[in-house]
Amino acid sequence: MATGSPPDLAALKIDRGPRRRSSGGSGFGRFVPWLLLLLLLGALWLFRAPLLARVDALRLPVVEVVRVEKSSAAAASAVQGTSANGYIVPSRRAALSADTPGRIVELNVTEGSTIKKGDMVAKLYSEELEAALRQAEAALVATERAAEQANADVQAARADLPRLEKEVEAADAAVAAELPMRNWYRQEVERFGKLAGQGVSDERRVDEARANLASTEARMRTASSRKDAASAALEAGHAQVQRAEAALRSAQAQVPVLAAARDLSKATLSKTEVRAPFDGIVVLKDAEVGEVVSPNVQGGSNARGSVVTMVDFASLEAQAEVPETTLPTVATGRPARIFLDAYPDKPYTGTVARIWPTANRSKGTVEVRVTFDAPDEFLRPELGVRVVFLPPGAKADAGAGAAPQPSEPRILISETCLVQIEGKTGVFALERDVLRFAPLQLGERKSGRVVVESGLSGGEEIVQDPAATLEAGQRVQRKPT
Repeated sequence: MATGSPPDLAALKIDRGPRRRSSGGSGFGRFVPWLLLLLLLGALWLFRAPLLARVDALRLPVVEVVRVEKSSAAAASAVQGTSANGYIVPSRRAALSADTPGRIVELNVTEGSTIKKGDMVAKLYSEELEAALRQAEAALVATERAAEQANADVQAARADLPRLEKEVEAADAAVAAELPMRNWYRQEVERFGKLAGQGVSDERRVDEARANLASTEARMRTASSRKDAASAALEAGHAQVQRAEAALRSAQAQVPVLAAARDLSKATLSKTEVRAPFDGIVVLKDAEVGEVVSPNVQGGSNARGSVVTMVDFASLEAQAEVPETTLPTVATGRPARIFLDAYPDKPYTGTVARIWPTANRSKGTVEVRVTFDAPDEFLRPELGVRVVFLPPGAKADAGAGAAPQPSEPRILISETCLVQIEGKTGVFALERDVLRFAPLQLGERKSGRVVVESGLSGGEEIVQDPAATLEAGQRVQRKPT
């Protein structure tokens, strides 16, 4: 380096002017804006659905949508009257038990057995009671035979009295017949004795008179003896009658006593037989052969309280719990429809039979019993039911003057879904988020619900509580659930 020359400061100056573009990159730069535009359009295409939904959420009205379902016949019928849920219960139900403790030795029924009134359901051990009954019957028979014998003795003794009385009369007549002869012979003895003393008559005549008098007196004594014997026999006959009558009275007095003892043994024995008090069906078997049953089961005892439980199926009725607020619409004698939960499309007709005099405070309900007009084999105790109490004057069947009885599912909607357009009543149906006005033909109304006779077939989605600004053909958005 030359030391004498000054430094070139211009060479160290930074050039701040515009740089010159390279001629090799000028083509790519022209496509960058187009590429960015394509990327933006692609993103808009990919996210168009959520973007449009966001836009719709900001500008489209929100509606609450409900699906139209076909209601059961019970629900449709409830529009015509007050309804309540309940169960089928029997008015005659009995848990059969023996009147005396004992062990079951015979059981003649099982669940589902049909029995008649008086049929023997079960039998307890009774050999000792049967022996006691035989003994009582034998004692009664023996006493009855003794009474019969005593009666025969009385009759025989009474039959002998007339003979004895005749013997007494005959003996008395014999004595009376000899008395004049005796008196005459006495007079003869006295007369002949006087004549003999005067020498008018001989002693032979006196002896003859005396002999005749002695003979007559002998006959009188014999007759008197016979009379005494006949009288004694008559008295003995009367005594025999009295003894026979006393024996008869004693035997006759024993007959009712022994008959009562026999009846008591028979009644005690009958307590070992469990019999049906009415016609019905066994619904529960509570004990088995070999088990002990007792009418007074206490805690800690192994004895059974009952043998079987039976129900009179002819007495089945619907038990419904009616809310207190709707009780004024229910009255005895009014018609009702009954729908079984097991067979909801098979309605039954009935009549309100009884209304309980007290309410259930915890439930706020009153129990009502409804009898079936035509019970059939489908009815079973404890089946769930829905009872519709019809207004006065209505008929439970579908006869003349009655409301149609629903046998098929019907469409029920809330009255809040209805709108009026150009004088027509209908609903807004939602199809692909677009409103369509569907005119309806309506039926009965009750408790804010209405029956749709035509215009909807089920499965449609309709607007609940539509706003007054909604119009047919308008796009809307669903309210989130």
